[in-house]
Amino acid sequence: MDNKKNSLTVKDCINIGVFAAFYIVIFFVTSFIGYIPIMLVVLSVLCGIVCGIPLMVFFSKAHVFGMVTIFGIIMGLFMLVMGRPWYSILTAVVAGVAADLWMKTGEYKSISKAVIGSGIFSLWMLGMIMPLYFGRDAYLLSVAEGYGEEFANTLEKITPGWSFVLLVVLTFVGGILGGLLGKAVLKKHFKKAGMA
Repeated sequence: MDNKKNSLTVKDCINIGVFAAFYIVIFFVTSFIGYIPIMLVVLSVLCGIVCGIPLMVFFSKAHVFGMVTIFGIIMGLFMLVMGRPWYSILTAVVAGVAADLWMKTGEYKSISKAVIGSGIFSLWMLGMIMPLYFGRDAYLLSVAEGYGEEFANTLEKITPGWSFVLLVVLTFVGGILGGLLGKAVLKKHFKKAGMA
C-alpha cells in the first residue's frame, strides 16, 4: 500500500479544518434550542441528527487513522474555549479515537461503518451535560445564576440520575440517525468517494 495513503497530508489537514468549522457552525446554531430545559437535556441527540450530514461528508474524506481523532479534539477544544467543563475535551478525544478505530476496521470505505461511526462520534457531546450528573449541585447552582432558579429546578426534575444512561443510548441513536440521513442525502457523493 502507498505510504501516502497511510499518513496525513496537507489536503487532509485542510479537510479536517474546513469540515470541523462547518460542523461547529451547524452545531452552534442547533444548540440554541438548549434555552428550553427539556431541549438542553436532549441537545446531544438533536445535534447528532442535524450534524450527521456534514459529519458523513467528512467521513467520506477520511482515509487514514488520526483524521477523525483530530476532528474530535477540535470539537473538545472548541467547547473548552466556549467555557464548557473539562469533561468536554475528555469525551471528545475518547469519542474521536473510538470512531476512528471503528472506521479503520472498514478501511474508511464502508458506508455502514461510517453510519455507526457517526453514532460513536456523537457521544462526544455528552461532555457538555455530564456536570449535570457528576457534580450536580455545583452545576445546578451555576445554571440558576445564569438562567434563573425556575430553569434550574425544571432541569433538576427532568433529569433523575438514571436518565444519564438513557441519554447515552439516545445520543448514540441520534448520531446513527444523522449518519443515515447523511447517507440518504449524499448517496452519489459516497459513490464518487469509493465508499460502499
